[in-house]
Amino acid sequence: MSDRHLLDNPAWASLTGPHARFAERYGGAVRYPDDVSPFFALPDDPGPADWNDLAMLAGPGATIAVTGDATAAPDGWEVVAHGGGVQLVGDDVVPAGDDEAVRLRAVDVPEMLDLVARTQPGPFRPRTIEMGTYLGIRRGGRLVAMAGERLHPPGWTEISAVCTDPAFRRQGLASRLVPAVAAGIRARGETPFLHAAASNTTAIRVYEALGFRLRRRTTFATLRVPADVPVA
Repeated sequence: MSDRHLLDNPAWASLTGPHARFAERYGGAVRYPDDVSPFFALPDDPGPADWNDLAMLAGPGATIAVTGDATAAPDGWEVVAHGGGVQLVGDDVVPAGDDEAVRLRAVDVPEMLDLVARTQPGPFRPRTIEMGTYLGIRRGGRLVAMAGERLHPPGWTEISAVCTDPAFRRQGLASRLVPAVAAGIRARGETPFLHAAASNTTAIRVYEALGFRLRRRTTFATLRVPADVPVA
């Protein structure tokens, strides 16, 4: 019996579970639509056939984002970018609503994309908002901070896109938005988790102060599919 945890392969657990409505699949490989999220996923302990399916799903020469075991690409795949990360789980996070936080809607996406472009919290696409609830704080009518839900393995929800306009940092906005997002997650009987770059020690300290704890270290990678994808 496998002792693997759902959070060891969260994109797979999401796309084959609560986020199955988004899943595009070829054999043993799945992905989100490109305008939702850049993530592709393979089953636990993928074999050569799974990697071939991933190549067929993405297409020759495509650049794809993967995590965990899926970063150990076979010969012929190019590692475009590779970095260490941490996965934190929020068993002890105290959920708390925030009167200033408002739910963001499709009409807010242009502002959300602009904020992400200026703050670089991680991938965020035009339809990422469909993955879950996103909350924001406005000042003078302008969106200055946000956080929301991304991957959704059964029983868990990832908090992501935590970002603040540089002009409004050091005001504790992220420390307010994360518990506000966690409140919605807890209300569904689920547990929040999140990922951060291992080098982002400032953010990690903030998350730990909010009640998150390190679960595991992980790897983020961007891979390029071989140009000569074999015929399935």
